[in-house]
Amino acid sequence: MNQPIPVAVIGATGSVGQRFVSLLDQHPWFKVVALAASDRSEGKSYANACRWVLSDPMPEWARNMVLVPSTPEAIKGARIVFSALPADQAKDLEPEFAKTGFAVCSNASSYRRDSDVPLLLPEVNADHIQLVRQQRQNRGWSGCILTNPNCTSTGLTVALKALDDQFQLKKVFVVSLQALSGAGYPGVPSLDIIDNVIPNIGGEEEKVEWEPRKMLGKLGDKGVELAEARFSAHTNRVAVVDGHIVCASMEFAAPVSPEAARQALVTYQAPEIVRGLPSTPRPIIVYREESDRPQPRLDRMTGKGMTTVVGRVRSDPLFHIKFVVLSHNTIRGAAGGSIYNAELLVQEELL
Repeated sequence: MNQPIPVAVIGATGSVGQRFVSLLDQHPWFKVVALAASDRSEGKSYANACRWVLSDPMPEWARNMVLVPSTPEAIKGARIVFSALPADQAKDLEPEFAKTGFAVCSNASSYRRDSDVPLLLPEVNADHIQLVRQQRQNRGWSGCILTNPNCTSTGLTVALKALDDQFQLKKVFVVSLQALSGAGYPGVPSLDIIDNVIPNIGGEEEKVEWEPRKMLGKLGDKGVELAEARFSAHTNRVAVVDGHIVCASMEFAAPVSPEAARQALVTYQAPEIVRGLPSTPRPIIVYREESDRPQPRLDRMTGKGMTTVVGRVRSDPLFHIKFVVLSHNTIRGAAGGSIYNAELLVQEELL
């Protein structure tokens, strides 16, 4: 690429916004030209307005960048907008950007269920990016909205794709152990989570039960036909900083041996069109042989936080197979996923 593509981050001061800023630092394709935040931060430098919570230092180029309003008029020169907005704000603001020509790569849930909006994991359903053409035709937009899934759906769906391709997935029962960073900052009060597990995260179970069906579905002339597999989910918040664990039991069209399932996982390849993208994990899935892995603290940064880590594949007495899957919720499951989607948009010449 001869010249970097100018991009902006809206919702830049929050925890996911910070992850966007960190991951876009020295990105080979993209250059941040604007950071936007709420009215109370407008006009301040990013360093003054943002309480940086990441272990990596704030990039120097971002420190003195003056925050602008989260409106299309205020963001000059960008072609892609990375949205870290809460869902209620994204619902109103993201279409305004798309109408005026921006490609919006969103981490919010507001438009994931829309029939003409791609819900993307490029290593799973890269062909769904073609919904952008239908979206522009339907809505009269010159821009578009792309979404990445809920952070708990992410690693789970990557692993399920490898198995579904070979064995035809029928039923999935999952229990999640979700990190605190998934609740944003400051997130869950310490007196609620220390020495505790919170066995409910509002709206999460519905997302985990529906989103994988869209991503594993087939793209047709009328949009995406949802996968037939059915899901049941329990979602829990646990006292881990980063990294979502999902324990899953699966039933297939016919019994599957643990050895065959492990082979399908470790040999899974991304579609050809995404293998050269900067954010494509290499490999897509890492399988841990140890009896007590994956673990968030030890495994969440595998593949710079973009690789899905699976372990403990074994027979299930009620279904066919069960396993444990880990993915980094704010990298692969949030900001890194949106950046990956933007790379695919550019690759497919849909920007």
